[in-house]
Amino acid sequence: MKELTGRSALKSPGRPSHRREVERLFWKQIATGVTSEQAAAAVGVSSAVGTRWFRHRGGMPLHLATDVSSRYLSFFEREEIAVMVAEGKGVREIARTLDRAPSTISRELRRNAATRGGKLEYRASVAQWKSEIFAARPKEAKLVRNEPLREYVQDRLAGRITDSDGAPVDGPEEAKWAGRNKPHRGDRRWVKGWSPEQISNRLKVDFPEDESMRISHEAIYQALYIQGRGALKRELVTCLRTGRALRVPRERTRSATWAHVNDKVLISERPAEAEDRAVPGHWEGDLIIGLNRSAIGTLVERTTRFTMLVHLPREEGYGQTPRVKNGPALSGYGAESMSRALARTITDLPEHLLRSLTWDRGKELSAHAQFTVETGLQVFFADPRSPWQRGSNENTNGLLRQYFPKGTDLSRWTAEDLAAIAHTLNTRPRKTLGWRTPAEALDDHLQSLQTSSVATTD
Repeated sequence: MKELTGRSALKSPGRPSHRREVERLFWKQIATGVTSEQAAAAVGVSSAVGTRWFRHRGGMPLHLATDVSSRYLSFFEREEIAVMVAEGKGVREIARTLDRAPSTISRELRRNAATRGGKLEYRASVAQWKSEIFAARPKEAKLVRNEPLREYVQDRLAGRITDSDGAPVDGPEEAKWAGRNKPHRGDRRWVKGWSPEQISNRLKVDFPEDESMRISHEAIYQALYIQGRGALKRELVTCLRTGRALRVPRERTRSATWAHVNDKVLISERPAEAEDRAVPGHWEGDLIIGLNRSAIGTLVERTTRFTMLVHLPREEGYGQTPRVKNGPALSGYGAESMSRALARTITDLPEHLLRSLTWDRGKELSAHAQFTVETGLQVFFADPRSPWQRGSNENTNGLLRQYFPKGTDLSRWTAEDLAAIAHTLNTRPRKTLGWRTPAEALDDHLQSLQTSSVATTD
């Protein structure tokens, strides 16, 4: 076989694997912020293959993020070569058609041809498989061959913490790592927890003369996230601040967080009359969160500061049925639960008091489109990290913490209890209203509308 191809015999590839060019297209889709399943569908592979690619590389495409140089034959060119060989065309004719050197085609037909049956037979898939095998240049990771460097990195990343006297402190016991992100509301191991960037730069301080004690922060991340590197154990990702088991593409973090917010519902599109607070009917809303995934919704009218509290009872089955991945939220403030509760709260308000609702960026109101259709109340979302755009609501939430302190379970309060607290706030005089109460301010507005309506009728 070596006389035919110039290479030693290779084991049979079996069924041709997915080609690197397809995987490169997959990672280009990932870079746009889509999920692994969506990227897999876009390039024509199964969702299982896409998920496996993403997990195997730890969310890091590395060399697959760039295209292969045009000096190498692509799989599409190899398909053309296979077709023209089957048609009986010669090497020079194939080279002219593909605008390649004849020596390139000759070498391709000799080195990468299939050899089953003891003779050369050119097949595009086998040729691509062989070229990828011989193009690989495996290189031992620096952390594998440099033991002192590896021990330094592991100690700063996962070393035990000590007190000021140098005595070790055990901290809590961590649950066994199952290959997923840090446990939700669970104990994490107490470690030194230096970031890879801190480790990389501190090496220059601790070993100024030893050039062998150098490593980039990116190399440390690769050792943690990519399977098969063999330098650091994968479970050490729990020692990172984020505790992520996989690296998250930057565009995915940008698009997924506020995917429910589009250009039409930004606060910049809110009616200008809401800004000066002259016309009542524009509301601000948010949640106050308590223990055990409990919450209370808050609504504040911008002009009168009239407050309404939204009761968010747990859905049936909460705490009894096992949690289902991507299943319905049972905590009481999932998208559907929140939409229904808000609709019940504002159902008795007159139409002229339902002009707009400005909400925080929380996903609890991701079903805002359906909510607007059902209630007629247009929803807008404040800009990220801009609580002053909902100043009245933020101030009211601070007042409510007198009755619902942080760190308490809010699910124990009934709708009647919330109504009593709302009544207390609405009958408390406010400086911004000239020491009138929000209830009085709202009542004055309703009476003025009634008076003007009678005058118009007469």
